[in-house]
Amino acid sequence: MLGSLGATIIDADALARDAVAPGTPALKAIVARWGRGVLAPGGSLDRGALRRIVFTNPVDLDALNLIVHPAISALRDERLTRLRRQGVPVVVYDVPLLFEANLTEEFDKIILVDAPESTRLDRMVASRGLDQIEAEQMIAAQMPATVKRARADYVIENRGTLQELRQQVEELWEQLTAPKPHSSLAG
Repeated sequence: MLGSLGATIIDADALARDAVAPGTPALKAIVARWGRGVLAPGGSLDRGALRRIVFTNPVDLDALNLIVHPAISALRDERLTRLRRQGVPVVVYDVPLLFEANLTEEFDKIILVDAPESTRLDRMVASRGLDQIEAEQMIAAQMPATVKRARADYVIENRGTLQELRQQVEELWEQLTAPKPHSSLAG
């Protein structure tokens, strides 16, 4: 929705797929750590196989994050640098694990889109084809929503209709793009 209003979007999930594409150092490190059983027949990452390993063991999840997060950060920084050079005024980095990856200090403002846990579980099962247990494990591995809310600059409630969500996004966009008053300095 922010993209339709004029923001340029960088999608962390897309960067994560690029970071572990066949032939990348990150995929090689993943295979070295967990074996060829995490590969699909064509040589790409079998995300389901890896998910079943890392979301049942915090040590494995930490190891995966140490492999993947630097690769994702490098791709993100490349894109941000290019967009800044182009003069793009608003860039939104859509990142599901912003807080868990300790990235909050890297951005000007933090927008949290939140919904009740039961709603998030239902959506994960419906949209990603996960079973209930996998979805619960993924949510359990995340920082609690109450902590995220306290650390966010803006919170968008995603518990209602699509129109209600759109209205909140449009109101936020107006705040983000409102002209800023100039400050004067005395010397």
